Amino acid sequence: MPSFRGEGHSSRNFFRCGKCHRPVVALLIFSVMAPLVFFTGRMRNFGASFGHRDFLEESSSSLNFISDSRKLNALHQEPGILLKEPIGIVYKDENDAAVSYENINKEQSLSIENAMQNERNLEQDTSEIKSGGIASTFQEKETKNATARVEDYPKLELPGITKPREISSGSSEKLSTESQNIQKVIPDFRVRQMRDQLIRARVYLNLGPIRNNAHYVRELRQRMKELQRSLGDASKDSDLPRSAVDRMKAMEQTLVKGKQLYDDCSAMVKKLRAMVHSTEELLRVHKKQNTFLTQLAAKTLPKGLHCLSMRLTTAYYALTSSEQDFPNKGKLDDKNLYHYAIFSDNILATAVVVNSTVFHAKEPEKHVFHVVTDKLNYPAIKMWFLANPPGKATIQVQTVDEFTWLNSSYSPVLRQLGSASMKEYYFRIRHSNADSNLKYRNPKYLSILNHLRFYLPEIFPNLDKVLFLDDDIVVQKDLTALWDIDMHGKVIGAVETCGESFHRFDKYLNFSNPLIAKNFDPNACGWAYGMNIFDLEKWKKQNITGIYHRWQRLNKDRQLWKLGTLPPGLITFYNLTYVLNKSWHVLGLGYNPNVGSTEIERAVVIHYNGNMKPWLEIAISKYKHHWTKYVNYDHIFLQLCNLSE
Repeated sequence: MPSFRGEGHSSRNFFRCGKCHRPVVALLIFSVMAPLVFFTGRMRNFGASFGHRDFLEESSSSLNFISDSRKLNALHQEPGILLKEPIGIVYKDENDAAVSYENINKEQSLSIENAMQNERNLEQDTSEIKSGGIASTFQEKETKNATARVEDYPKLELPGITKPREISSGSSEKLSTESQNIQKVIPDFRVRQMRDQLIRARVYLNLGPIRNNAHYVRELRQRMKELQRSLGDASKDSDLPRSAVDRMKAMEQTLVKGKQLYDDCSAMVKKLRAMVHSTEELLRVHKKQNTFLTQLAAKTLPKGLHCLSMRLTTAYYALTSSEQDFPNKGKLDDKNLYHYAIFSDNILATAVVVNSTVFHAKEPEKHVFHVVTDKLNYPAIKMWFLANPPGKATIQVQTVDEFTWLNSSYSPVLRQLGSASMKEYYFRIRHSNADSNLKYRNPKYLSILNHLRFYLPEIFPNLDKVLFLDDDIVVQKDLTALWDIDMHGKVIGAVETCGESFHRFDKYLNFSNPLIAKNFDPNACGWAYGMNIFDLEKWKKQNITGIYHRWQRLNKDRQLWKLGTLPPGLITFYNLTYVLNKSWHVLGLGYNPNVGSTEIERAVVIHYNGNMKPWLEIAISKYKHHWTKYVNYDHIFLQLCNLSE
């Protein structure tokens, strides 16, 4: 082995030649010992300032920082954005099994490091608080961050996505708080999720590849039935049963399977568009049918009311002539009393108006009610008030046939109501689709009772003021203060109904006609019939009835406005209307389900204007009790006719 002998020989020569290699040995000793001495000195300094435990913690955190930074450097990082500490998260997959994206060992090490870091931060914050530094700023910052997390959480919530759960000791409390915040912001969140799941399920059932999978279709239909049973008529989460959450999870798992079976997004979008189009068309048809049926129900006299009218009529004609008269006839023309005008052919409706007014009157003996009806209903309404007198108040019932002065030669509206064109407009079926607004086809506009309000001075020639009341109102407070209001020379007192862009003159009148455009402001505010105080003295001086007749003659072809009494009322009393406070008269209980309960309670008069009258089955149920409490359903005739609440 010559090579080994050569190497040993060279090494012996190396140690023999001490002088030659002394500089090399010295340099070697210096390069090894000097760093040790330097590092030991640094260690003493750290030990003196922080202590041995702090030094070890700093070394450990430095090493961890280096290792973490190397890991982070392996990924693309957004420049200029501070990286927050990652949070251990557990997600749920489609099988509802918990899958962790972080290794448990890593989580434990991170927890230890975080605990050490929190301890150091706590000491630093404590020192700053003691020194009066940034304690308040720190607290404000934490409050803002907490508020931001709560506010942002609902925005991140999407239908069909399960919320993550944090692995921490306070996770349950945090999730509970965030869940409560979601409920406050979106009270029907789960209901919306369930409806969204049903829509997605219907889309899957209409896709060809999925329809071919009989097993999946059966499963999906079963999930849909379960979800529909849980959903029912619920409008908010509190209406849902306890099983709703489990069924939502089961449906979500089934939908995930459907996505795996068919993931063609473009076909899905096309199907959704087709469904939206067909749904909109179906909605349009149903709206039209609903409008027609509602109008039909509003026109139809309920069987119970017809029965009541027949029984009362029979009872009236069984009375003697002396029994058919009302007492207190001397009060009918007394100007010092409070006079009401009610024009109606509805027995119960008229009774509710009278009963509610008398009930809230401070001095009922000073109130006089003048009821005018048609010849057919005259005996029934008169018999009702003979059998059920309004306490100390005075009542008068008249028929429109008693007003011999009201004839077609005097009244243009009577000529129009009896014309052939008017009958054709109402009774020819083939024209029913020509008019988009079916409410103008209501036969009530053919009744002269609807137009008597324009003849108040002729009906009550000896009175100075009259309060007009519709038969679909309920009085909730004393009305006598209306007679003391100074109307500053105006003829009628009414509550305005217009808002930003509705119930103004252009809604009721045809401003494309130059006659209307020249005389009226399209933005003028409309007002409501139903509860109106009339100054009959001012009426007579300004010949209001003559103004009404003039405009009725001009509108013989219905070119200025459609049928009804409000448009000619707006024209006749233009610039002659005194605006009453809105609390006197609250409208909308016959069509608007969103009238506030506080607004109703504060109102002096509530008005069931619209088709959903309180005596009909289509009435809005939550408003009905305000009307029914003034009906005596224990009355023998009401029981015989099966009239009940």
